[in-house]
Amino acid sequence: MSMPFYVAPEQQMKDKADYARKGIARGRSAVVLQYDGGILMVADNMSRTLHKISELYDRIGFAAVGRYPEFENLRLMGVRFADVRGYQYDRRDVSGRQLANIYAQTLGTVFSESPKPWEVEIVVAEVGESATDDEIYRITFDGSIVDEQGFVAVGGSSEHVSGRLKDRFAADATLASALNTATRALADENAEERELEASNLEVAVLERAREHRKFRRIHGRRLRTLLEEGRSGTGKPASSRNQGSDDGDEG
Repeated sequence: MSMPFYVAPEQQMKDKADYARKGIARGRSAVVLQYDGGILMVADNMSRTLHKISELYDRIGFAAVGRYPEFENLRLMGVRFADVRGYQYDRRDVSGRQLANIYAQTLGTVFSESPKPWEVEIVVAEVGESATDDEIYRITFDGSIVDEQGFVAVGGSSEHVSGRLKDRFAADATLASALNTATRALADENAEERELEASNLEVAVLERAREHRKFRRIHGRRLRTLLEEGRSGTGKPASSRNQGSDDGDEG
């Protein structure tokens, strides 16, 4: 009779972590950063239907990288939690911190107990009454949670992208300028400078001045205009935007 194959717990954890990191690294990155009107979320994503960026609740957004079916399950779980809590208590009782903690617990449990970890990395962002009240949380495949300040990059070559963001980030930047910072960091993801066009990007904002639901998608003519303004250095304040008929509002 053959002896059972034994793997030390430390080695199992290391193998699972390596597996998850490799899976996440195969995809393109996403970035979340503050700007003068709220929080900007940008993903390198050519798909118009498989979203990496979504609304979770009134003031809360979700960005994810990795395996789509896995982070889509997390998104739906967060939406259900927020809806139930907001209905049972008050809409103001739903917070980004709560959702980040639930995601961390879920991913930590999967990582510890499942043979295969989920290949996902996610960001939960909540826009506050002022910039100092904004919250950005990064949750990794093993359930680790980090309270980020100002900006964060996840997936792909996130360390390299974070370095590029750090060089250019300004919390009081206009939307066009912040978008330019984000796209330039994403374009240089693998140290190979390329031009990211509107068709390659998924963009949304949590807009501080917006009533009730703060999440708004930006695409079409509005996105192309912002990209042009950012590249030419003529970014206008967010309050002076001229929305086109194909602007995106996520209902």
